[in-house]
Amino acid sequence: MIFIVSAVTAGSITANAQSVGSALAVTQNDLNGTARFMSMAGAFGALGGDLSSLSQNPAGIGVYRTSEVGISVGIDHFSSSAKAGGQDHQVGNTRFNLKNIGGVYTLKLPSQVLPNLNIGFTYNKAADFHRRYKGVIPNLGTSFSNYVAGIANSYGLTEEDVTSSDRYNPSNGATVPWLAILGYDGYLANPDVIGNQTHWYGQFGQGTSGVGLFDVSEKGTLDSYNIALGTNISNVVFLGIDFDITSLDYRMSSTYGESLNNAYVYNPDIKRVEKMNSDFDFHDLYRASGTGFNFKMGVIVKPIQELRLGFSFQTPTYYNLSETYSDNYLWFDYPFITEQEKLKGANVVYPDDNYPAGNTYSFRTPWRLTASAAGVIANRVIISADYEWSSYRTMKYGESYNDDYYYDPWYDWDYPWGDWGWGYYSKRKSNAMQGSPRASYNDHYSYVNSVMRKVTRNTNTIRIGAEVRVGAGFSVRAGYSYSSSPVSSQAKAKRVDVPGTGLMSSYTLDNETSYITCGVGYRYRGFYADLAYIYKHQSSEYLPFSPDIENPHLSPSAKLDFDKNTVALSVGYKF
Repeated sequence: MIFIVSAVTAGSITANAQSVGSALAVTQNDLNGTARFMSMAGAFGALGGDLSSLSQNPAGIGVYRTSEVGISVGIDHFSSSAKAGGQDHQVGNTRFNLKNIGGVYTLKLPSQVLPNLNIGFTYNKAADFHRRYKGVIPNLGTSFSNYVAGIANSYGLTEEDVTSSDRYNPSNGATVPWLAILGYDGYLANPDVIGNQTHWYGQFGQGTSGVGLFDVSEKGTLDSYNIALGTNISNVVFLGIDFDITSLDYRMSSTYGESLNNAYVYNPDIKRVEKMNSDFDFHDLYRASGTGFNFKMGVIVKPIQELRLGFSFQTPTYYNLSETYSDNYLWFDYPFITEQEKLKGANVVYPDDNYPAGNTYSFRTPWRLTASAAGVIANRVIISADYEWSSYRTMKYGESYNDDYYYDPWYDWDYPWGDWGWGYYSKRKSNAMQGSPRASYNDHYSYVNSVMRKVTRNTNTIRIGAEVRVGAGFSVRAGYSYSSSPVSSQAKAKRVDVPGTGLMSSYTLDNETSYITCGVGYRYRGFYADLAYIYKHQSSEYLPFSPDIENPHLSPSAKLDFDKNTVALSVGYKF
């Protein structure tokens, strides 16, 4: 009898709540803002004079010569397609969003060198995380159960380790991963003792076949509140600085299951493994929220009326985040479980009686540098272009800014309601590294950060936009934007163990992102109205668990395509 056990190493089995997958999810900003800004694909780094420019190149506020207030709203239609083994599953939904609201106040100064000082306040929806995808992965080459067995093998666990009392809150600092315990309770992983050695086996072995099923829903937004200050020197050099406060709310509900034929399942009635059909689903609910801040500064130079050059610099966003994960359970169905036992809940197991868990930590997003150029032809045609570089490889997790302790949610259930919530609030220094496969790292954060550098790569974004004034206050606009993938080629080839989030082992690896945009605008005295259409496309790959890096072709996955169609409207007044 041959079992295919995933070659799980420190990367995939010690995945704490902080993960590479969630880091990538919350650091990729959308093309959002005013309708004029979006209709030109956001290529405003050298233009300015728009409320959205505060969040891109704050020097754009220095371009203002009059005050302005405005609001932008939009309707987004999201659709996804999941393809695997010739099967295609599609999901769609529609949302109404506030894109941008704010104002700029221009203070006239009695100077020709510094003619004005501008102050701006805006709200901008930096990202909308709403998307859902689900599908079927046929012809499995291995199983989630084998992945769980690989966890137990890598840690050298015995049956006593996963059955001891207080196993979810080990007082002795033992490192017993949650999935190993939950997998044992649900018969996904079974121990076999030969001499003094314990070896764990999953359900997928010689003659086993089956399909995987997944359903993932992401929700939440990244909101940006900008306070900017700008001026200009002789209407040639425009300067600006911006302080940005961000509010993050990211939620994911994930279900992954398998339906296996001729699976190797331990039957407690006869106390041995036998071949039978196996069906199981694993469900996890995760949420990360918190606030952060960043700083931007920029310059725009207009050497001649027909040419403008821009440059901006943005620090990372420094977050202090909290996370909760709840509603975790493993559902299973085997022939030896009777209908009466199912009615009593014998086919569902929960980690630590399904108490919610919590954690706090800090997170640093990428640096961003943008260089821009724009040309003006006969005061009627504008052509602009931006190049942006983002340092994804410098993203970093760390301890919470306001907590000297490290919460280890793989090994402790830490209740977020204080020291005396539903149970004792287990709080200790990060000493759980000892005795685990990641013992060579100083702490959990250094381990996850090292994996993040393997999985990510720095990105390049190009934005091109154009506007033509066609007379009588009307303008037409168009644009295109392209961002390279933040995922390394090594990770795409499934040669890197990728940490998950809490009990959630699934993740996506995003590819390139592109936007095609167009719009129209109307100006009458101080009033303006703009309408934009934006099409976004991004492809990705879904993996239900970290791949077998020695046999990546066996690891299940699905190709994902995400599309978003947006219609946005902006109205405002300059005075």
